[in-house]
Amino acid sequence: MIIKEMSEYERPREKMLRKGKEALSSVELLAILLRTGTKEKTALGVADELLAMSEDGLLFLAQCSIEELGQIKGVGTAKACQIQAAVELGRRISTAPRKEKNRIESTEDVVGIFMEKMRYYKKEFFNVLLINAKGEIISEENVAIGDLCSSIVHPRETFSMAVKRSAAAVIFIHNHPSGNPIPSRQDLEVTKRLCEAGNILGIAVLDHIIIGDGIYTSFKGKGLI
Repeated sequence: MIIKEMSEYERPREKMLRKGKEALSSVELLAILLRTGTKEKTALGVADELLAMSEDGLLFLAQCSIEELGQIKGVGTAKACQIQAAVELGRRISTAPRKEKNRIESTEDVVGIFMEKMRYYKKEFFNVLLINAKGEIISEENVAIGDLCSSIVHPRETFSMAVKRSAAAVIFIHNHPSGNPIPSRQDLEVTKRLCEAGNILGIAVLDHIIIGDGIYTSFKGKGLI
């Protein structure tokens, strides 16, 4: 049976129009993206198979590459691109800065901005959040991508934009692809070096936050800064 042969009340698209997107299951939402299935399965069947491939469910889609998804029967490259585009849009929406709140008042404010964006990265990203004297965000700058070490995360590059933008303070944020946010010895050494540079430049280092898989470590919260 194809979706067109299903009762109108059971078709995902018609159900969305009738009841709203909130009424649809994850399988039904994914089926709308897929649009068509295979000779053996409807789009609903393919969607159900996709989500059942891993116990992570929807998170599985965020972790898969286009190539991996494209190899699944009933998906292919075009549909894999559609799925990944939808995942990325959802991620950007969830992490988009709120104009009405651009002041950093707590560690949770920073985590709220970066957690969903950085928890899925497969490489380490080292970012710097520039803060003005009022505690407001000036900008977010990426300093390095890859395994972090003192030669890559150098004070010169780390603070160059902070100096140009006259930032009063900075917050460092980087992710651990392993999902474990416990600081490594290298993390501690790099942070100490950057804090010393900040003191010389007169730019306060408010915190260094390591993003894991749904959890984080705050250097300030642990008394490491």
